[in-house]
Amino acid sequence: MKHTSKLADIALLVGFAIVVALGPVIFTPIGAGYPDLLQKFAIYGIFAIGFNILFGLTGYLSFGHAAFLGVGSYAAVWSFKLLSMDLLPAVAFSVILAGLLALAIGFISLRRSGIYFSILTLAFAQMCYNMAYSVLTPITNGETGLRVLRQDPRHLDAMLGYVSPTPSLLGLPITGWTGFYICGAVLVAAFGVSIAIFRSPFGMTLRAIKSNQNRMGYTGYHTRPYLLSAFVISGMFAGLAGALLAATDPLVGAERMQWTASGEVVLMTILGGSGTLLGPVLGTGLIKYFENIFSAYNEQQLQLIFAFLPDAVRDGVVKTASLFVGEGWQLTLGLLFMAVVCFLPGGIMEGINRLLGLKHTPKVKSLGDSPQRDGLGEMVIEEMPASHGASEAGKKAAENKAAEKKRAVAP
Repeated sequence: MKHTSKLADIALLVGFAIVVALGPVIFTPIGAGYPDLLQKFAIYGIFAIGFNILFGLTGYLSFGHAAFLGVGSYAAVWSFKLLSMDLLPAVAFSVILAGLLALAIGFISLRRSGIYFSILTLAFAQMCYNMAYSVLTPITNGETGLRVLRQDPRHLDAMLGYVSPTPSLLGLPITGWTGFYICGAVLVAAFGVSIAIFRSPFGMTLRAIKSNQNRMGYTGYHTRPYLLSAFVISGMFAGLAGALLAATDPLVGAERMQWTASGEVVLMTILGGSGTLLGPVLGTGLIKYFENIFSAYNEQQLQLIFAFLPDAVRDGVVKTASLFVGEGWQLTLGLLFMAVVCFLPGGIMEGINRLLGLKHTPKVKSLGDSPQRDGLGEMVIEEMPASHGASEAGKKAAENKAAEKKRAVAP
């Protein structure tokens, strides 16, 4: 197996942390260098990193991850209402509940694979969404949304004498630049966990399952526990993102559980490059930039951008460009997505690798056949020890097969 050195992983993590820390400087030239938007980059980046652990490593496409994001947000708000305005209890509460929900949904959904698995997860997410508007109204407050009120009891704060009008982390407000760097620190930590999972034997097993699940079964692996573990971990990442969303915007509605939110994280991961380390974060930044900045362009701004053109030409260019910005930003995003799927099945990371000449990505026919990649290039599984994670019967079968090969080549 081709291993990426630990030093390279550490360098990747440190470089990622530096880029996050310099986010305000990096994104200011393109109009995105303000804290609220950078917080969204960080929070949805965590969401996409978690989703990539499931889809990128196993190939199982979930259309229901918004359910875990929504549950994490609701759990965080209830923590702010009943326990404390501090972020730590809210995060713990959200991650645990999202993990339990992922365990229940994954236990049922993983009995099927392919499109059937995707439809099952979508069905469960829509059930959660509709229940939040109906039978769970006492918990979710229905269409009005759940929010933090001044008269909420906050028992833990009352015991400790802790007073904070807004969600905070050990007294630090989760707003402005302080809030961005708190979310950025969590993003860096999530990225580090992702690297550890990708490099671990558990991650290698998930890659092998994606490569050929039937063959893994023939060698003695019971693949479902590995898949369920990946599903739960991915759901816990989504719950963490939901808690941070609730901290930055304490008014939580069921729209966070809608199928469009699940589809958005799928787009983020595919655009950036599923199965890569950096890809989901890049895809998140691109989509959130389009949604918040690119969509705000209007004809007056376009007139200023193309002011160097002659008047007759400028008017035509502005009218044409206005179709793709402002309210038409989704058209531009759709065209970009089509181009990536057609020409870069490995996502933006494949294009970056080709430009930098890090490694040549093999041509593939579809996203489902795309090889395993990470932020530094290919991570190809050439072989895996037959004894790793296999049952006793599988080990014996592998030993017998090896012995037969030796006898066959013996003179």
